[in-house]
Amino acid sequence: MNNNELNFDMELACSIAPAIRMLYSSNGMATVRFFSDELLAKDDEVNESITANTLVVDDVASVDDVASAFEAYKAENGRVPEKVAVGGLGQFHICDEAESVNTGRLVGKIIIVTGGAQGFGKGIAESLVAEGARVVVADLNLDGAMACAKELNESRGGSQMALPMEVDVSNEESVKLMVQKTILWFGGLDVLVSNAGVLVAGSVSDLTKKNFEFVTTVNYTGYFLCTKYASEPMKIQSKYSPGYLTDIIEINSKSGLEGSNKNSAYAGSKFGGIGLTQSFAMELIEYGIKVNAICPGNLLDGPLWSDPERGLFKQYLDSGKVTGAKTIEDVRAFYEAKVPMGRGCTITDVARAIFYVVEQQYETGQAIPVTGGQVMLR
Repeated sequence: MNNNELNFDMELACSIAPAIRMLYSSNGMATVRFFSDELLAKDDEVNESITANTLVVDDVASVDDVASAFEAYKAENGRVPEKVAVGGLGQFHICDEAESVNTGRLVGKIIIVTGGAQGFGKGIAESLVAEGARVVVADLNLDGAMACAKELNESRGGSQMALPMEVDVSNEESVKLMVQKTILWFGGLDVLVSNAGVLVAGSVSDLTKKNFEFVTTVNYTGYFLCTKYASEPMKIQSKYSPGYLTDIIEINSKSGLEGSNKNSAYAGSKFGGIGLTQSFAMELIEYGIKVNAICPGNLLDGPLWSDPERGLFKQYLDSGKVTGAKTIEDVRAFYEAKVPMGRGCTITDVARAIFYVVEQQYETGQAIPVTGGQVMLR
């Protein structure tokens, strides 16, 4: 039974879960699963009775009512509850991540990766789960997201480490629902990896307005929408655990650091993304939210480049972007020669940058190149 097929106050549930998570464990080492009253009545598997270690709260008007009751319960009983039952809403079941068997540098982290079903996104999701994170694999391609999540869960012995999610990052309601579903399933959000992106190459003379707006809407507006809604549970977590840091990370591009010939729509959207990153960083640090951009070089072995029909090797060859290139191999050699380290970027390179950003507690508003020296900041 899916919570989202039922009738309940989703806004209230999504404000209570992150608060409970931080009140239970101020370092974020907990997940909180919400079950609506209607679901509890229909599904025997989750319809567990109220136990001695359940906090029952009636007449709830806001998250502060639950928070006050939680603190009173802890003071009276000398322990935190395992469940919180909110009258007229449902139950919040708490799992202590500190007691789990998961290991790694991201244990306890709840992370959304958009565009997570393939390419950079899938590789990033794999790297995060390998380090113990709970990961929402969010993608327009739901079948791909489901297949990826299944692989990730099997890689961790069948545990529920990854959750597939359908999302259109250019659609506000879709993005809002993605974040809400994440909260109802895991109880909060620690990291957003805004990775979903598209690229349509072409000269300023040949590129259509439709394609220009398509690239801008996904890469630029999509990042704005994801940040807008991902920051909401992060702000709640900060309120109930002051000093707790969370992260919004845009997977940008080296094309956000320097112009890209016959690729203006993409480069423009990525330049804009860095402007958003710096502006979001100034605004959101008040709530302990760090905002940074990672700017990878070319993932030459990924599908964005190597797809035989739509990949960039094919696009750049057809558009004449690489002067004198006669074959895809010529295009690849041209781009490899641009990199002092002599190779394309890998998913591991990007994952290491993500780990750095999350673990670094004194950096925000940065655009971090991962380009093998192709782009050097000055």
